[in-house]
Amino acid sequence: MGLVGIAEKAGKTASGGFLAEQAIKAGKAYLLIIADDSSAGTKKKLNDLCTSKGCPVLYFSNKQDLAHAIGKEERSCVAILDRGLAEAISQAAERLSGKQGE
Repeated sequence: MGLVGIAEKAGKTASGGFLAEQAIKAGKAYLLIIADDSSAGTKKKLNDLCTSKGCPVLYFSNKQDLAHAIGKEERSCVAILDRGLAEAISQAAERLSGKQGE
């Protein structure tokens, strides 16, 4: 998840449920990464919001790993606010999932 760290350093993330939700509602989020160990309610709420706003969702490891990727405390989600970085992260995730299926 090195690209997520790059996005954070560039100031192109909104981390945590509240800030990510605000970014999605404002149409500023190009990708939402949700920790797999987030509560079912959090996942549903954010996934439904992303669906309504056309924001892709990617599920990742756990809250600690996601927070570690951005150098912060535990986070349930991170919104990526840059189109290019969001696309690069999505492509990297697709490549990783393809390799895991081999």
